[in-house]
Amino acid sequence: MSFFTTRLWVFLACLWGPLLRAQAQQLAAGYQHTVAIYADGTLWGWGDNSAGQLGTGGATYQPTPVAIGPAATTWRSVSAGQDFTVAVRQDGTLWAWGYNAEGQLGDGTTTDHATPVQVGTATTWTSVSVGWHHVAALRQDGTLWTWGDGTQGQLGDGTTLDRATPLQVGTAATWASVSANYYQTTAIRQDGTLWAWGDNSAGQLGTGTMSLQTLPVQIGAATTWKNVTTSNDHTVAVRQDGTLWAWGSNGVGQLGNGTTTNQLAPVQIGTATTWVSVSAGISHTVAVRQDGTLWAWGYNYYGQLGTGTATNQLTPVQVGAATTWQAAAAGWYHTMAQRQDGSLWLWGYNNYGQLGTGGGMQLLPAALAMPGPWRTVAVGGSHVAAVRQDGSLWTWGDNSQGQLGLGAGSAGTQATPAAVSAGATWQAVAAGQLHTVALRQDGTLWSWGYNNQGQLGTGTTTYQPAPAQIGTADTWASVAAGAYHSVALRQDGSLWLWGRNTYGQMGNGTTVVQLAPQQLGAATTWRSASAGLTHTVAVRQDGTLWAWGNNANGQLGIGLSGTTYQPTPVQVGTATTWASVAAGATHTVAVRQDGTLWAWGDNTAGQVGDGTTTSPATPVQIGTATTWQAVAAGQLHTVALRQDGTLWAWGRNANGQLGTGTTTSQLAPTPASGGASWQQLAANGINTAALRPDGTLWLWGYNGSSQLAQPVTSLSPQAIAGTPLGTTPAGPAVAWQLVPNPARGQVEVRGLTGAFVIRLFDGQGRLVRTATTAQVELAGLAPGLYLLHATATRATRALRLVVE
Repeated sequence: MSFFTTRLWVFLACLWGPLLRAQAQQLAAGYQHTVAIYADGTLWGWGDNSAGQLGTGGATYQPTPVAIGPAATTWRSVSAGQDFTVAVRQDGTLWAWGYNAEGQLGDGTTTDHATPVQVGTATTWTSVSVGWHHVAALRQDGTLWTWGDGTQGQLGDGTTLDRATPLQVGTAATWASVSANYYQTTAIRQDGTLWAWGDNSAGQLGTGTMSLQTLPVQIGAATTWKNVTTSNDHTVAVRQDGTLWAWGSNGVGQLGNGTTTNQLAPVQIGTATTWVSVSAGISHTVAVRQDGTLWAWGYNYYGQLGTGTATNQLTPVQVGAATTWQAAAAGWYHTMAQRQDGSLWLWGYNNYGQLGTGGGMQLLPAALAMPGPWRTVAVGGSHVAAVRQDGSLWTWGDNSQGQLGLGAGSAGTQATPAAVSAGATWQAVAAGQLHTVALRQDGTLWSWGYNNQGQLGTGTTTYQPAPAQIGTADTWASVAAGAYHSVALRQDGSLWLWGRNTYGQMGNGTTVVQLAPQQLGAATTWRSASAGLTHTVAVRQDGTLWAWGNNANGQLGIGLSGTTYQPTPVQVGTATTWASVAAGATHTVAVRQDGTLWAWGDNTAGQVGDGTTTSPATPVQIGTATTWQAVAAGQLHTVALRQDGTLWAWGRNANGQLGTGTTTSQLAPTPASGGASWQQLAANGINTAALRPDGTLWLWGYNGSSQLAQPVTSLSPQAIAGTPLGTTPAGPAVAWQLVPNPARGQVEVRGLTGAFVIRLFDGQGRLVRTATTAQVELAGLAPGLYLLHATATRATRALRLVVE
């Protein structure tokens, strides 16, 4: 591994060579650009892009993260060089982009590429590491291949020639890991031996001399090397016993042995035996210990050590007090590291935006506000459900009735997002008071949670703690959930309803509960629908608006004609220009095609937004603006979006659900905090959620059931973690640890106290194990990367586990 890259996961060495080859480098810090693979498999980059090294198709530098290449969610391993990038996908294909003068992109040419191009046709690549202008990569069969600049023998083929396509290094098929950097390459074999070749002008190969090597040469006789990383002129490595070793140039203390004397062969750094992984930068080094602490040493002129100063360090010094670090990558003059909650932190030089923070140089670790890949969100009575861009579905908050869909034995409160089983194939979700309904990409409809009124549509009143399919139809197009009833449209434009019908909200002329979807009439011209507490509203393709169900507060918009409910659809006025509608608990809000906003029904808390507390029984226009775009209605509050991306809210605000930073209620639309960059809204009860165009998810309001995925109530929009997994530890810091990790057969979660629940998810977000004891059985699980959610009193952690 080069100084540009580091492995996210550390496997046991030697004894399990095939598993070693399966590891993934998911953080990469290049010369002046940075790339990272998020947990959903998407690849992002930021910083210098002058040679197309960000893969965006242009040459404009990016001070904040941007998606690389197509919207793929299948990236597995990545490495960054001076001005190019190479990455492996889960299907074993290899891709490269950026500068190509020495053939380092491996496509047989020396032509630069500003977007990813495939390297050959092989589908057996497992990992890759890049140097200044050369590349080294492993295949599944244990063979090692190199290409690009070979002027210093760094390709290991016995020559000093450049290669524009991959060339196998010797005939050995026992390579376990590789690290390329600048003009040299180091690699570990499955037997634990260490090999090096290329430039050796500072003794960075560790051979005891400074002679250049054009073929792999073994470093010493040890057979216990675990991982290695090489820089431009120094190398550091960890052995299986947890000791740390370094050699090569040491002019600014980058070897960490307390001197500035070069070393031509490996020397141990201190006496600690708890080192887990290490990464070497141009003249500095960072490493992680078993206790989750992060350490750095060497050159620090640009603050790349993260100590808060610009003073060089000749021995390892701890970076902050955090004990939750799990991986680090040292770049040229900047450093990147990841914590156990998935958050990314960067510090050091930032001349080309390589920190992704949009600011200047950082002397201390700064969290990266990563674009969260959320697609859509729904807010229930006291729970939240959201679909990510990779199609996975996550839920959190109250789970007393199984409304989170996490399976049997999962009742209680989920303080951080947990993946709903059944894979990454979801496209939309709706949340009721105590139930959830979701639509898959194949057009099937699923539900779970409380079912006393048949709101799940499964034909019974039995509650479901995990997703259960509604019928067999695969032509569903959209879905909405009321408090105790649900409504959905099919692709043919027909409208279907099920659940509670006390006030005729089924629209079928009766008040009989419907346990399964029943079509509303024979019309196939419905365009959208929304379900409130006890009423339903829908827009037809001709722009007319219809309503039925409870009308005690005028929420149907048809006036108060002496009847408190309407059991069949009735048109709201005569307008044919309605664009969208949202049903609140006892009020309704809608947008017309001309951008005007209208509301009616219960207004006791000002939720109608006309500046009064008088409840209108027919639509009244809210203000004079003609730029309204979307609207969401909660219990006693309303939020709406304008075409300029600004967010407005009004109504009751006792719990901060308006997002204005106060608890003062508003009788008319009032700007919420957060500027003009909002895209989608959701509201229910006393919470609000919204998405931004970059995919980040924000929530605010009441937090009694941890529905904000934060430890406290928020009066202003609060990003739901800025992390790939969207998880933020809540409650006091608890030293939880997986032992062993990697594991086989069984793993123990140490540090848990009191009652707790453990859930284990595979790489596709599927729930594969649930446990209430600290020991989790792993028998029958395929080797790979898993996410373990442990929830105990007042605290939740997401820990990553490697199963062998």
